[in-house]
Amino acid sequence: MIVGIEGAVEHKEPTLVHLNVSGLIYEVFISLQTYGAIREPRVKLHTSHIIREDAQLLFGFFEKSEKVLFERLIKINGVGPKVAQAICSTFTPAQFGQVIAAGDITQLKRVPGIGPKSAGRILVELAGFDIELTAGHAAVPAASGEAAQALESLGFKKEEVARALAKCESTETSALVKEALKLLQKL
Repeated sequence: MIVGIEGAVEHKEPTLVHLNVSGLIYEVFISLQTYGAIREPRVKLHTSHIIREDAQLLFGFFEKSEKVLFERLIKINGVGPKVAQAICSTFTPAQFGQVIAAGDITQLKRVPGIGPKSAGRILVELAGFDIELTAGHAAVPAASGEAAQALESLGFKKEEVARALAKCESTETSALVKEALKLLQKL
């Protein structure tokens, strides 16, 4: 698996870049966010390597959070690399986290290739993932995931839990659960 690539930029378009790595030129598909971030003649990208029966594709990301978002999106049934890349081109990971937290189907339908059904499915599948996208460090996503599971096991709906956790400021699981429970009781 290729998880990163560093090389000289040979050619750059809004959807792809050709990187020269020690004489080998790789075609790497990129989002508009990454396209805008590539300003130097040499670049290092985080990559997602997709192997198919008929092709091997490299998707490159300037920011690690964008790669995390892309890989999470392609796990959703009906969302392929092209749609995931379109989402990454339309929103930064933080902006997409806000769309998820708000449950904003209208914003998600702005993305080419996403209709009302797909938008709804994406929002349901990614409920709670907004915290990971907007978080600054690794401890918070683990704690928020554990808190979400605990709250869902108490019978709260995924969407309600995601909204409540998005408003919480704690970074520890038990504190998150307590804080979210207070918010959920007010709903």
